[in-house]
Amino acid sequence: MAKMHTDAMERLKKNKKKKKNEAVGIWGEVVYRISRNKAAIFGLCVLLVLILFAFFPQVFARYGYDDQDYTRMFVAPYLEHPMGTDNLGRDIFSRVVYGARISLFVGIISMLSSLIIGGVLGALAAVNGGATDNFIMRICDVFMAIPGTLLAISICAALGTGMVNLIIAITIAQVPSFSRTVRAAILTVKDQEYIEAARAIGANKWHMILRHMIPNAMGPIIVRATLDVAGGITTAAALSFIGLGVQPPTPEWGSMLTSAKQYITSLDKWYIVAFPGIMIMLTVFALNLFGDGLRDAFDPRLKD
Repeated sequence: MAKMHTDAMERLKKNKKKKKNEAVGIWGEVVYRISRNKAAIFGLCVLLVLILFAFFPQVFARYGYDDQDYTRMFVAPYLEHPMGTDNLGRDIFSRVVYGARISLFVGIISMLSSLIIGGVLGALAAVNGGATDNFIMRICDVFMAIPGTLLAISICAALGTGMVNLIIAITIAQVPSFSRTVRAAILTVKDQEYIEAARAIGANKWHMILRHMIPNAMGPIIVRATLDVAGGITTAAALSFIGLGVQPPTPEWGSMLTSAKQYITSLDKWYIVAFPGIMIMLTVFALNLFGDGLRDAFDPRLKD
């Protein structure tokens, strides 16, 4: 019995060393593939600019997001106001810059929340199997039968408006897809030799999940997380547009569109509607490009 335990320990140590070397090689190859994907690099550059906007808005914005000047209402874009001013004389560029913080915060926090909850559920379903797997997956099927945006609208309508309720609604809508992604990823590694070795030396379930299974199944999870940030931003903008999300004067891009919708048919005030919409489109486009690049980089079937 002691010899079997010693053999399992030695096998686990060898597998850990081999796994580390393989991980370095895999991540190195992922970085190399992304560096050769021009679309993914473009998406990453756009995201870096938005992150700078979010962390250092005072550097880029000349005005506060709610600074009003009634003598400069509906000023068309020019050097001092690159995106013009709105119906209250507020600088649209400054509001767009500050809005990056709100939109990215909602998208990232809702993604992380759904990743944690969905990750736990997906891991339990994959490791336990049987009745636990069936129960969790059927619950996910029920939620996935409802369109995500419609589910988020229903939750916000029940809980009320505000950023916290918006994040809760988006999180609940995203949990089922994350659960399925994590479950599928863990099922691909749960029968590997290093998992059997960890099980042989008496490692508990959560130790195997956190130390061995999830780190070796991160590829599809990271891709899913990137794409769900884009989905969260889109859903947040949609809910704010219909008045269920972030409320004015907070400069969330969707709420900016709500304030500007009365001018959507005014050709001389096109900039009030156009620039918040362009920022939503550009952000989601960049996240999708980067997410697609990550997916291709992690796909072992794609060789250069």
